[in-house]
Amino acid sequence: MVRFYLDADVLGLARLICQERSDCTYPGDPGIVIRKRRREPCPVTSPGAKDPDWIPVVARLGWLIITRDRHINERLGELQVVRDEGAKIVNLAGTEAGTIWKQLEIVVTRWREIELLADEAGPFIYPLSRTGRLQPIDLDKAIAAAARRRIIR
Repeated sequence: MVRFYLDADVLGLARLICQERSDCTYPGDPGIVIRKRRREPCPVTSPGAKDPDWIPVVARLGWLIITRDRHINERLGELQVVRDEGAKIVNLAGTEAGTIWKQLEIVVTRWREIELLADEAGPFIYPLSRTGRLQPIDLDKAIAAAARRRIIR
């Protein structure tokens, strides 16, 4: 049973992890059998799907989203979708998430914490680095700040 969705922003990482884990999927995943466990094709069929389109699909399935979106705290529409749909997101943060290898290091190092977050109710966004403190962003404050920036522009 799938519990984790790796976004197109980390597609290289997704392909590595999904070779070994039947509980992970990514956009365009055709499905596979791993150690006698079948993973169905991903309902998000294209890596080019826009965030406001795929986030509700994944959130309704209860899957934890793993992504790398440098501007996740700035996009009003996406923040509102996360909040309204109850999405659960772990965002690989900072320059240390700049390559597939570094992303893999972060995810593997912090996997037990990621698994615990998958069992939590959304909405939330947790920035995740290899060693940083696991602290969710305040969605209400982020939405208010994004709305103010939008008005100013």
